[in-house]
Amino acid sequence: MSWLRIWWAQTTPAAVLAPSAPAHPDATGPRTTRDWSVDAGAFVIAAALGAVILKVTADDTAYGMTSGQVATDAAFGALCCSSLWWRRRWPFGVALVCTLLGAFSTFGSVAGLFALSSLAVHRHVRPALVIAALFVPSAVVCSIWLGRPNTWSVVLPTAALAAAATGWGMFVRSQRQLLSTLRDRAQRAEADQLIRAERARLAERTRIAREMHDVLAHRISLVALHAGALEVARELPAAQVRESAALLRSTAHQALEELRDVIGVLREEPGQHRPSTVPQPTLADIPRLVEETRRSGAKIDFEMQVDGAAAAPGPLGRDAYRIVQEALTNIGKHARGTQARVRVAGAPNRGLHVSVRNPAAVGGHDRPAVPGSGTGLLGLQERVTLANGVLVHGPDASGDFVVEADLPW
Repeated sequence: MSWLRIWWAQTTPAAVLAPSAPAHPDATGPRTTRDWSVDAGAFVIAAALGAVILKVTADDTAYGMTSGQVATDAAFGALCCSSLWWRRRWPFGVALVCTLLGAFSTFGSVAGLFALSSLAVHRHVRPALVIAALFVPSAVVCSIWLGRPNTWSVVLPTAALAAAATGWGMFVRSQRQLLSTLRDRAQRAEADQLIRAERARLAERTRIAREMHDVLAHRISLVALHAGALEVARELPAAQVRESAALLRSTAHQALEELRDVIGVLREEPGQHRPSTVPQPTLADIPRLVEETRRSGAKIDFEMQVDGAAAAPGPLGRDAYRIVQEALTNIGKHARGTQARVRVAGAPNRGLHVSVRNPAAVGGHDRPAVPGSGTGLLGLQERVTLANGVLVHGPDASGDFVVEADLPW
Protein backbone atom coordinates (compact mmCIF):
# COMPACT_ATOMS: atom_id res chain seq x y z
CA MET A 1 0.00 0.00 0.00
CA SER A 2 3.00 2.29 -0.41
CA TRP A 3 1.42 3.93 -3.46
CA LEU A 4 -1.59 4.86 -1.33
CA ARG A 5 0.59 6.53 1.28
CA ILE A 6 2.40 8.46 -1.48
CA TRP A 7 -0.92 9.53 -3.00
CA TRP A 8 -2.23 10.64 0.41
CA ALA A 9 0.99 12.58 1.07
CA GLN A 10 0.50 14.51 -2.16
CA THR A 11 -3.05 15.51 -1.20
CA THR A 12 -2.09 16.47 2.38
CA PRO A 13 -2.14 20.18 3.18
CA ALA A 14 1.12 21.98 2.54
CA ALA A 15 1.33 23.05 6.18
CA VAL A 16 1.56 19.38 7.23
CA LEU A 17 4.24 18.50 4.71
CA ALA A 18 6.30 21.61 5.30
CA PRO A 19 9.09 21.58 7.86
CA SER A 20 8.78 23.56 11.04
CA ALA A 21 11.07 26.34 9.83
CA PRO A 22 8.84 29.27 8.88
CA ALA A 23 11.31 30.43 6.22
CA HIS A 24 10.82 27.27 4.16
CA PRO A 25 9.12 28.03 0.82
CA ASP A 26 6.52 25.27 1.32
CA ALA A 27 5.49 26.45 4.77
CA THR A 28 2.06 28.01 5.09
CA GLY A 29 0.82 30.35 7.75
CA PRO A 30 -1.98 32.85 8.21
CA ARG A 31 -3.00 34.39 4.92
CA THR A 32 -1.56 37.87 4.63
CA THR A 33 -3.06 40.88 2.90
CA ARG A 34 -0.83 40.22 -0.09
CA ASP A 35 -2.06 36.60 -0.23
CA TRP A 36 -5.66 37.75 -0.17
CA SER A 37 -4.97 40.21 -2.98
CA VAL A 38 -3.20 37.61 -5.13
CA ASP A 39 -5.91 35.01 -4.57
CA ALA A 40 -8.65 37.50 -5.35
CA GLY A 41 -6.81 38.58 -8.51
CA ALA A 42 -6.36 34.94 -9.60
CA PHE A 43 -10.07 34.25 -9.02
CA VAL A 44 -11.17 37.32 -10.97
CA ILE A 45 -8.81 36.66 -13.89
CA ALA A 46 -9.72 32.95 -14.06
CA ALA A 47 -13.45 33.74 -13.92
CA ALA A 48 -13.27 36.57 -16.48
CA LEU A 49 -11.14 34.71 -19.03
CA GLY A 50 -13.12 31.52 -18.44
CA ALA A 51 -16.36 33.35 -19.13
CA VAL A 52 -14.91 34.80 -22.35
CA ILE A 53 -13.75 31.35 -23.51
CA LEU A 54 -17.14 29.82 -22.68
CA LYS A 55 -18.99 32.61 -24.57
CA VAL A 56 -16.76 32.25 -27.63
CA THR A 57 -17.19 28.48 -27.60
CA ALA A 58 -20.97 28.66 -27.10
CA ASP A 59 -21.37 31.22 -29.89
CA ASP A 60 -19.32 29.13 -32.31
CA THR A 61 -21.75 27.24 -34.53
CA ALA A 62 -19.10 24.62 -35.20
CA TYR A 63 -19.51 23.30 -31.67
CA GLY A 64 -23.25 23.53 -31.34
CA MET A 65 -23.31 23.46 -27.54
CA THR A 66 -26.66 22.73 -26.01
CA SER A 67 -28.06 24.70 -23.09
CA GLY A 68 -27.35 21.72 -20.83
CA GLN A 69 -23.71 21.66 -21.89
CA VAL A 70 -23.39 25.41 -21.29
CA ALA A 71 -24.93 25.06 -17.81
CA THR A 72 -22.62 22.14 -16.99
CA ASP A 73 -19.59 23.98 -18.34
CA ALA A 74 -20.43 27.09 -16.30
CA ALA A 75 -21.13 25.13 -13.10
CA PHE A 76 -17.91 23.11 -13.30
CA GLY A 77 -15.97 26.24 -14.21
CA ALA A 78 -17.39 28.08 -11.20
CA LEU A 79 -16.24 25.21 -8.98
CA CYS A 80 -12.76 25.37 -10.50
CA CYS A 81 -12.51 29.11 -9.94
CA SER A 82 -13.80 28.84 -6.38
CA SER A 83 -11.33 26.07 -5.55
CA LEU A 84 -8.44 28.49 -6.22
CA TRP A 85 -9.02 29.94 -2.74
CA TRP A 86 -7.59 26.69 -1.30
CA ARG A 87 -4.76 26.24 -3.78
CA ARG A 88 -2.11 27.21 -1.19
CA ARG A 89 -3.19 24.69 1.43
CA TRP A 90 -4.30 21.88 -0.91
CA PRO A 91 -2.26 22.47 -4.11
CA PHE A 92 -2.38 18.92 -5.43
CA GLY A 93 -6.05 18.37 -4.61
CA VAL A 94 -7.13 21.66 -6.20
CA ALA A 95 -5.05 21.00 -9.34
CA LEU A 96 -6.49 17.48 -9.65
CA VAL A 97 -10.08 18.71 -9.24
CA CYS A 98 -9.58 21.44 -11.84
CA THR A 99 -8.04 18.96 -14.28
CA LEU A 100 -10.88 16.43 -13.91
CA LEU A 101 -13.62 19.05 -14.08
CA GLY A 102 -11.82 20.67 -17.01
CA ALA A 103 -12.70 17.62 -19.12
CA PHE A 104 -16.25 19.02 -19.20
CA SER A 105 -15.63 22.74 -18.80
CA THR A 106 -13.95 25.35 -20.96
CA PHE A 107 -14.85 27.89 -18.27
CA GLY A 108 -12.42 26.23 -15.83
CA SER A 109 -9.43 25.96 -18.23
CA VAL A 110 -7.72 29.12 -16.95
CA ALA A 111 -8.40 28.14 -13.33
CA GLY A 112 -6.78 24.79 -14.08
CA LEU A 113 -3.63 26.53 -15.36
CA PHE A 114 -3.52 28.67 -12.21
CA ALA A 115 -3.89 25.56 -10.05
CA LEU A 116 -1.15 23.74 -11.99
CA SER A 117 1.22 26.67 -11.59
CA SER A 118 0.45 26.88 -7.87
CA LEU A 119 1.11 23.14 -7.54
CA ALA A 120 4.55 23.60 -9.13
CA VAL A 121 5.23 26.39 -6.64
CA HIS A 122 4.20 24.51 -3.48
CA ARG A 123 5.22 20.97 -4.39
CA HIS A 124 8.16 19.20 -5.98
CA VAL A 125 8.25 18.70 -9.71
CA ARG A 126 6.87 15.12 -9.80
CA PRO A 127 3.22 15.83 -8.82
CA ALA A 128 3.22 18.91 -11.08
CA LEU A 129 4.36 16.79 -14.04
CA VAL A 130 1.62 14.25 -13.27
CA ILE A 131 -1.10 16.90 -13.38
CA ALA A 132 0.47 18.51 -16.47
CA ALA A 133 0.35 15.12 -18.22
CA LEU A 134 -3.34 14.75 -17.27
CA PHE A 135 -4.09 18.10 -18.87
CA VAL A 136 -3.71 16.65 -22.37
CA PRO A 137 -6.25 13.78 -22.07
CA SER A 138 -8.58 16.14 -20.20
CA ALA A 139 -8.46 18.57 -23.15
CA VAL A 140 -9.05 15.69 -25.58
CA VAL A 141 -12.08 14.54 -23.58
CA CYS A 142 -13.41 18.11 -23.50
CA SER A 143 -12.97 18.38 -27.27
CA ILE A 144 -14.90 15.16 -27.80
CA TRP A 145 -17.58 16.30 -25.35
CA LEU A 146 -18.01 19.52 -27.33
CA GLY A 147 -18.23 17.59 -30.60
CA ARG A 148 -15.19 19.24 -32.15
CA PRO A 149 -14.43 17.68 -35.53
CA ASN A 150 -10.61 17.78 -35.24
CA THR A 151 -10.19 16.47 -31.70
CA TRP A 152 -6.41 15.96 -31.67
CA SER A 153 -5.69 19.54 -32.73
CA VAL A 154 -5.93 20.58 -29.07
CA VAL A 155 -3.02 18.35 -27.96
CA LEU A 156 -0.12 20.66 -28.85
CA PRO A 157 -1.67 23.94 -27.55
CA THR A 158 -2.77 22.24 -24.34
CA ALA A 159 0.67 20.65 -23.83
CA ALA A 160 2.34 24.02 -24.44
CA LEU A 161 0.08 25.81 -21.97
CA ALA A 162 0.57 23.11 -19.33
CA ALA A 163 4.35 23.21 -19.81
CA ALA A 164 4.35 27.01 -19.53
CA ALA A 165 2.28 26.95 -16.32
CA THR A 166 4.50 24.24 -14.82
CA GLY A 167 7.70 26.02 -15.83
CA TRP A 168 6.53 29.31 -14.36
CA GLY A 169 5.61 27.62 -11.09
CA MET A 170 8.98 25.87 -10.93
CA PHE A 171 10.73 29.18 -11.57
CA VAL A 172 8.82 30.88 -8.74
CA ARG A 173 9.58 27.94 -6.44
CA SER A 174 13.30 28.08 -7.23
CA GLN A 175 13.34 31.83 -6.54
CA ARG A 176 11.60 31.31 -3.22
CA GLN A 177 14.01 28.54 -2.28
CA LEU A 178 16.93 30.77 -3.20
CA LEU A 179 15.58 33.62 -1.08
CA SER A 180 14.87 31.20 1.77
CA THR A 181 18.42 29.84 1.58
CA LEU A 182 19.91 33.32 1.50
CA ARG A 183 17.72 34.38 4.41
CA ASP A 184 18.76 31.33 6.43
CA ARG A 185 22.41 31.98 5.65
CA ALA A 186 22.05 35.61 6.65
CA GLN A 187 20.38 34.63 9.92
CA ARG A 188 23.06 32.04 10.65
CA ALA A 189 25.80 34.52 9.77
CA GLU A 190 24.22 37.11 12.05
CA ALA A 191 23.91 34.58 14.86
CA ASP A 192 27.53 33.48 14.35
CA GLN A 193 28.62 37.11 14.35
CA LEU A 194 26.81 37.70 17.63
CA ILE A 195 28.45 34.61 19.12
CA ARG A 196 31.89 35.69 17.90
CA ALA A 197 31.32 39.21 19.23
CA GLU A 198 30.23 37.84 22.60
CA ARG A 199 33.26 35.56 22.73
CA ALA A 200 35.51 38.47 21.82
CA ARG A 201 33.96 40.58 24.58
CA LEU A 202 34.41 37.79 27.11
CA ALA A 203 38.01 37.26 26.01
CA GLU A 204 38.74 40.98 26.22
CA ARG A 205 37.04 41.20 29.59
CA THR A 206 39.12 38.27 30.84
CA ARG A 207 42.28 39.83 29.47
CA ILE A 208 41.56 43.17 31.13
CA ALA A 209 40.72 41.47 34.43
CA ARG A 210 43.97 39.51 34.25
CA GLU A 211 45.96 42.63 33.48
CA MET A 212 44.32 44.53 36.34
CA HIS A 213 45.14 41.72 38.74
CA ASP A 214 48.72 41.36 37.51
CA VAL A 215 49.35 45.09 37.50
CA LEU A 216 47.73 46.09 40.78
CA ALA A 217 48.10 43.08 43.05
CA HIS A 218 51.86 43.43 43.36
CA ARG A 219 51.75 47.18 43.93
CA ILE A 220 49.03 46.99 46.56
CA SER A 221 50.85 44.14 48.28
CA LEU A 222 54.00 46.26 48.47
CA VAL A 223 52.01 49.13 49.94
CA ALA A 224 50.53 46.80 52.55
CA LEU A 225 53.96 45.38 53.39
CA HIS A 226 55.55 48.82 53.76
CA ALA A 227 52.67 50.03 55.90
CA GLY A 228 52.85 46.92 58.04
CA ALA A 229 56.57 47.39 58.55
CA LEU A 230 55.99 50.96 59.74
CA GLU A 231 53.23 49.80 62.07
CA VAL A 232 55.39 47.16 63.77
CA ALA A 233 58.75 48.94 63.88
CA ARG A 234 57.72 52.04 65.79
CA GLU A 235 61.27 52.96 66.98
CA LEU A 236 62.72 53.45 63.49
CA PRO A 237 64.99 56.42 62.89
CA ALA A 238 63.38 59.42 61.25
CA ALA A 239 65.44 58.96 58.10
CA GLN A 240 64.26 55.38 57.67
CA VAL A 241 60.67 56.42 58.30
CA ARG A 242 60.98 59.07 55.61
CA GLU A 243 62.45 56.48 53.24
CA SER A 244 59.59 54.06 53.93
CA ALA A 245 57.06 56.85 53.46
CA ALA A 246 58.71 57.77 50.16
CA LEU A 247 58.48 54.12 49.09
CA LEU A 248 54.80 54.07 50.01
CA ARG A 249 54.17 57.25 48.03
CA SER A 250 56.04 56.07 44.92
CA THR A 251 54.47 52.61 45.02
CA ALA A 252 50.98 54.03 45.43
CA HIS A 253 51.67 56.52 42.63
CA GLN A 254 52.79 53.72 40.31
CA ALA A 255 49.70 51.71 41.23
CA LEU A 256 47.47 54.67 40.39
CA GLU A 257 49.23 55.24 37.07
CA GLU A 258 48.83 51.61 36.07
CA LEU A 259 45.20 51.58 37.22
CA ARG A 260 44.53 54.73 35.17
CA ASP A 261 46.08 53.06 32.12
CA VAL A 262 43.91 49.96 32.44
CA ILE A 263 40.74 52.01 33.00
CA GLY A 264 41.64 54.03 29.91
CA VAL A 265 41.48 50.81 27.89
CA LEU A 266 37.99 50.14 29.26
CA ARG A 267 36.84 53.63 28.22
CA GLU A 268 38.08 53.37 24.65
CA GLU A 269 35.48 53.86 21.95
CA PRO A 270 35.09 51.05 19.38
CA GLY A 271 37.60 51.42 16.58
CA GLN A 272 39.83 53.72 18.61
CA HIS A 273 43.13 52.78 20.17
CA ARG A 274 44.73 54.90 22.86
CA PRO A 275 48.45 54.29 23.34
CA SER A 276 49.46 53.14 26.80
CA THR A 277 51.04 55.78 29.02
CA VAL A 278 52.71 53.15 31.23
CA PRO A 279 55.69 51.31 29.73
CA GLN A 280 55.20 47.57 29.49
CA PRO A 281 57.59 45.45 31.56
CA THR A 282 60.38 43.56 29.80
CA LEU A 283 62.74 40.77 30.67
CA ALA A 284 65.38 43.31 31.71
CA ASP A 285 62.97 44.75 34.31
CA ILE A 286 62.92 41.59 36.44
CA PRO A 287 66.00 42.64 38.52
CA ARG A 288 64.28 45.95 39.28
CA LEU A 289 61.15 44.06 40.34
CA VAL A 290 63.16 41.87 42.69
CA GLU A 291 64.93 44.89 44.16
CA GLU A 292 61.64 46.70 44.80
CA THR A 293 60.32 43.65 46.60
CA ARG A 294 63.46 43.37 48.66
CA ARG A 295 63.04 46.99 49.79
CA SER A 296 59.72 46.00 51.35
CA GLY A 297 61.57 43.57 53.61
CA ALA A 298 61.32 40.38 51.56
CA LYS A 299 64.23 37.92 51.51
CA ILE A 300 65.01 36.92 47.93
CA ASP A 301 67.89 34.90 46.50
CA PHE A 302 67.94 36.04 42.90
CA GLU A 303 69.88 34.71 39.92
CA MET A 304 69.35 35.58 36.27
CA GLN A 305 71.34 34.03 33.45
CA VAL A 306 69.77 35.06 30.16
CA ASP A 307 71.65 35.61 26.91
CA GLY A 308 70.41 38.70 25.09
CA ALA A 309 67.82 39.70 27.70
CA ALA A 310 67.60 43.22 26.27
CA ALA A 311 66.71 41.85 22.83
CA ALA A 312 64.06 39.41 24.08
CA PRO A 313 60.62 39.72 22.43
CA GLY A 314 58.20 41.99 24.25
CA PRO A 315 55.49 39.37 24.93
CA LEU A 316 58.09 36.91 26.25
CA GLY A 317 59.61 39.46 28.64
CA ARG A 318 56.18 40.60 29.79
CA ASP A 319 55.05 37.03 30.52
CA ALA A 320 58.25 36.22 32.46
CA TYR A 321 57.93 39.47 34.43
CA ARG A 322 54.29 38.74 35.34
CA ILE A 323 55.20 35.20 36.48
CA VAL A 324 57.89 36.46 38.85
CA GLN A 325 55.65 39.31 39.98
CA GLU A 326 52.70 37.06 40.81
CA ALA A 327 54.90 34.51 42.60
CA LEU A 328 56.55 37.20 44.75
CA THR A 329 53.15 38.73 45.50
CA ASN A 330 51.84 35.37 46.70
CA ILE A 331 54.94 34.88 48.86
CA GLY A 332 54.33 38.26 50.47
CA LYS A 333 50.70 37.33 51.14
CA HIS A 334 50.97 33.73 52.30
CA ALA A 335 54.61 33.04 53.25
CA ARG A 336 55.87 36.34 54.57
CA GLY A 337 59.36 36.18 56.06
CA THR A 338 60.49 33.07 54.16
CA GLN A 339 63.51 32.93 51.89
CA ALA A 340 62.42 33.03 48.24
CA ARG A 341 64.61 31.81 45.39
CA VAL A 342 64.13 33.30 41.95
CA ARG A 343 65.89 31.78 38.93
CA VAL A 344 65.56 33.02 35.35
CA ALA A 345 67.64 31.34 32.66
CA GLY A 346 67.47 30.93 28.91
CA ALA A 347 68.63 32.00 25.49
CA PRO A 348 67.22 32.42 22.00
CA ASN A 349 66.22 29.11 20.34
CA ARG A 350 66.55 27.35 23.71
CA GLY A 351 63.58 28.83 25.53
CA LEU A 352 63.23 30.63 28.83
CA HIS A 353 62.90 28.92 32.22
CA VAL A 354 61.45 30.85 35.16
CA SER A 355 61.44 29.36 38.66
CA VAL A 356 60.27 30.87 41.94
CA ARG A 357 60.21 28.75 45.08
CA ASN A 358 59.83 29.31 48.79
CA PRO A 359 59.49 27.12 51.89
CA ALA A 360 56.16 26.92 53.62
CA ALA A 361 55.44 29.56 56.25
CA VAL A 362 56.02 28.38 59.83
CA GLY A 363 53.95 29.76 62.68
CA GLY A 364 51.57 32.69 62.67
CA HIS A 365 52.09 36.31 61.78
CA ASP A 366 51.74 39.33 63.94
CA ARG A 367 50.12 41.14 61.01
CA PRO A 368 47.01 40.14 59.09
CA ALA A 369 47.65 38.63 55.66
CA VAL A 370 46.74 40.57 52.55
CA PRO A 371 43.52 39.10 51.13
CA GLY A 372 43.78 37.30 47.82
CA SER A 373 41.27 36.54 45.08
CA GLY A 374 42.67 33.11 44.20
CA THR A 375 42.75 33.97 40.49
CA GLY A 376 46.39 34.96 40.13
CA LEU A 377 47.72 31.50 39.33
CA LEU A 378 44.75 30.86 37.04
CA GLY A 379 45.63 34.03 35.15
CA LEU A 380 49.25 32.88 34.90
CA GLN A 381 48.08 29.54 33.54
CA GLU A 382 46.04 31.29 30.84
CA ARG A 383 48.90 33.62 30.01
CA VAL A 384 51.46 30.80 29.66
CA THR A 385 49.03 28.66 27.67
CA LEU A 386 48.45 31.50 25.20
CA ALA A 387 52.24 31.76 24.84
CA ASN A 388 52.44 27.99 24.06
CA GLY A 389 54.39 27.45 27.26
CA VAL A 390 54.10 25.14 30.27
CA LEU A 391 53.38 26.26 33.83
CA VAL A 392 53.69 24.12 36.96
CA HIS A 393 52.80 25.35 40.43
CA GLY A 394 52.32 23.73 43.80
CA PRO A 395 54.34 22.09 46.59
CA ASP A 396 57.15 19.75 45.58
CA ALA A 397 58.55 16.70 47.39
CA SER A 398 60.62 18.85 49.75
CA GLY A 399 57.61 20.87 50.84
CA ASP A 400 58.60 24.05 49.01
CA PHE A 401 55.98 25.86 47.01
CA VAL A 402 57.19 26.10 43.41
CA VAL A 403 56.09 28.17 40.45
CA GLU A 404 57.96 27.12 37.30
CA ALA A 405 57.34 28.03 33.69
CA ASP A 406 58.99 27.11 30.41
CA LEU A 407 58.34 29.65 27.65
CA PRO A 408 59.31 29.23 24.00
CA TRP A 409 61.92 31.67 22.64
